[in-house]
Amino acid sequence: MKKYIYAAFFLSFAAGSVSAQEVSNQTLIINVNVFDGLNEALIENANVLITGNLIETVSADAMAVPDGKVLDGGGRTLIPGLIDAHWHTTYAYTPQSTVITGDISEVAIRGALGAEKTLMRGFTTTRDVGGNPFSIKKMIDAGELVGPRILPSGPPITQTGGHLDYRPYQAVPMNQGDSQWYWYANGLMLQADGVPDVILRTREVMRMGASQIKIAAGGGVSSLYDPIDVRQYTRAELEAFVEVADTYNTYVLAHIFTDEAAQAAIEAGVKSLEHGMLFSEETLRLMKENDVWLSVQPILNDENALAFDDPVSTAKFLQVTDGTEKVYRLAKEIGVKIAFGTDMLFDPKTAEAQTQFLTKLKPWFTPYEILKMATSDNAQLLELAGPRHPYQEGALGRITEGAYADLILVDGNPLENIDLLADPHGNFDLIMKDGVVYKNTLED
Repeated sequence: MKKYIYAAFFLSFAAGSVSAQEVSNQTLIINVNVFDGLNEALIENANVLITGNLIETVSADAMAVPDGKVLDGGGRTLIPGLIDAHWHTTYAYTPQSTVITGDISEVAIRGALGAEKTLMRGFTTTRDVGGNPFSIKKMIDAGELVGPRILPSGPPITQTGGHLDYRPYQAVPMNQGDSQWYWYANGLMLQADGVPDVILRTREVMRMGASQIKIAAGGGVSSLYDPIDVRQYTRAELEAFVEVADTYNTYVLAHIFTDEAAQAAIEAGVKSLEHGMLFSEETLRLMKENDVWLSVQPILNDENALAFDDPVSTAKFLQVTDGTEKVYRLAKEIGVKIAFGTDMLFDPKTAEAQTQFLTKLKPWFTPYEILKMATSDNAQLLELAGPRHPYQEGALGRITEGAYADLILVDGNPLENIDLLADPHGNFDLIMKDGVVYKNTLED
C-alpha cells in the first residue's frame, strides 16, 4: 500500500503543507536505473548512497548502511531534481488583480505557499528572474518553509516606458520629488534611467542579495507602453549594468525578443537572453560566438496560452508565439546554449502546468536532450553567478559523487516516454531535495 511520509516538524501557518521526513545521516536508494543528468545511457540496476545532503556513491555494486534508511526503487528511473531557469516565485502565484488591489504581504504569502507546490512538481532549483523572493528563499534555506532552491535576481529593472513599467497611464510626467511607485518601493520591480541611476539601482539589488541581475532591454508582451520592436536602454546604460554586475563577479540576463535589442545587449556583455522568439540566424550566430545563453520558453498559442484583457498585449503575444518554433529549430542547428524555463505569470492554475512545458519541447528535442536541458545544462547556466551562486557545496543537476542529493524517482522511463513528466503527482514516487525526502509513495 502506497503512503506519503512526512517530517516530524510541521508548518502550522500553512494548512495542509507538506513537510520533510527526518532522515539519518545516510540514505541508500537501491534497485534504480539512474539518469545522471549528463549521459543518455542509464546506469542500470544501480544503488545511490547519500550522506547528509550530498551523493557519496553511485554504483551497481551492493552497498549497506547499517544505521541508515534504505529505499527500494523497484526498478524505477532516478533522475536529478529539475531546474527551471526562468521562474518567478512571486509573480507565478499572484493574480494580476493583486498588482492593482493587493499589497506586498499578499504577494509574499502567495509566493511562499506556491513555493511548496513548485517543489512538489519536482523542481528542486529555480533561477528567479524577477520579483522579491528574498525572504522566501531565506526561510526555505533555513528549513522554515518548504520549497526549491532559489537563485534570486531580485526586482527586475526597467527604463521609463519599458517592459515592467506597469505604472498607470497617469504616472508621467513624473516629478523627481515624488515618492516611488508602491511596487518599486517594495522591490517587486525597479526603474532606472541614465547611467548614474543604473549603477545605483544595480548596486541596491546586489545589496538585497541577488545572485545575478535581470533587466528589460527590449519590448514586452504584458506591458502597454513598449512595442515589441523597441530597443530599451542605451549602449552606455547596458554597459553600466554589465560593469556593476562584473564588479560583483556575476552577470546580467536580459528580457529581449528582437534582433536589434539582442545584438546591442550581446555587444555590451549580457550573458543570458530571455525569450528571444523573434531572433534571426544572424543574432543566434552572434550568441554562439560570444558564448551567450538563449533562455527561451516553449510558449505557444495553445491550451496554456496567456490571456490578456487588452488587445495590444494579445496581438504582441501572437506575434511572439509565432516565432517559437523557428527559434528553437535554428538555435539547435547553430549550437547555441539553450536553457529551459517556463515564465509562469499571474495565474496559479497555469503554474501547475510547469512540468507539462517540458513535454512541449518534443517537436525539437529528444527526451534525453530535454532532460539534460532541465538538469545539468541549466545547472551550467546558473554557474555564471560565480561566487554569488548561493549553493556551492555540491553540484546541481546531476547524479554523481559530490552532487547535491536533489532526486526524483519516476515510475517509468522518461528517456523513452517524456510525457511521464507531465503528471508529476502521479508519476513522481520520490522527491528529495538536499538529502531530505519530501514525498515518498514507494511500497513500505
